[in-house]
Amino acid sequence: MTPLQSPATDLDIEARYTWAKSVAQQAAQLGMDFYRRRNDLTVEHKGSDRQDVVSIADKQIEEFIRAELTARFPEDGFLGEESGSSHLGARCVWVIDPIDGTACFVNGLHNWCVSVGLLIDGEPHLGAIADPNHDELFHGCLGRGAFVNDTPLTVSAAQHVREGLTGTGTFHPRGKEHFIPFLQQLLGEGGMFIRNGSGALMTAYVAAGRLIGYYETQLKSWDCLAGLVLVREAGGRVNDFFRNDGLLDGNPYLVACPGVYDQLAALIGPSLDG
Repeated sequence: MTPLQSPATDLDIEARYTWAKSVAQQAAQLGMDFYRRRNDLTVEHKGSDRQDVVSIADKQIEEFIRAELTARFPEDGFLGEESGSSHLGARCVWVIDPIDGTACFVNGLHNWCVSVGLLIDGEPHLGAIADPNHDELFHGCLGRGAFVNDTPLTVSAAQHVREGLTGTGTFHPRGKEHFIPFLQQLLGEGGMFIRNGSGALMTAYVAAGRLIGYYETQLKSWDCLAGLVLVREAGGRVNDFFRNDGLLDGNPYLVACPGVYDQLAALIGPSLDG
């Protein structure tokens, strides 16, 4: 195979892309083993936020990915939802969500996935999102395109929010001050919305043209980094998510097809980039 064309010409991008796809699928199958016996899992709640559910599956899957990474690319950095960060100054930094959609996972809903993304020199470069419930692997690499399994992804051709479904979500500590007004305006324009509990999957669905856009009042980088690559490679638009240390702190988040991005951004208002 011809090596991937990349500004990081001294890095083995092909090996990392292949590894990301493989480890995401292996981790997703490990997740399915836990999912089938989820009633036996020990479930914890972080602090006072009852929505932020964590199971033993999250921790063990992230430990598996991190161990595989250390064995294969020991020089690379790591940022995970469960175990924190290491070597963030490295040229290659992996950003991992072992189970995105944990609340769905522990409640027996099929809207969860494993998300594996890679930053190179601070920019999203490749990603893999494995959804074992639907036998789908969303993946993409800078300059190489985006795919679900072997099928190329292209964003929707919609030109107005009434022409499709918009993914939505809200992070409860920010309250409903931005979320409810956005929903009211979206509905007022004839749009429809869906919230499936997984930011990574909703981002992948934008890349696949299944959703015309996805807005979250506050999102963490491990929920979206892999998907950002897919959306860009599929022809979509993204907001400036990494501003003000968004990698560690998160930010408001919007991805959409070109025909509705500006309309959705206007409905959201200044909070999107404030």
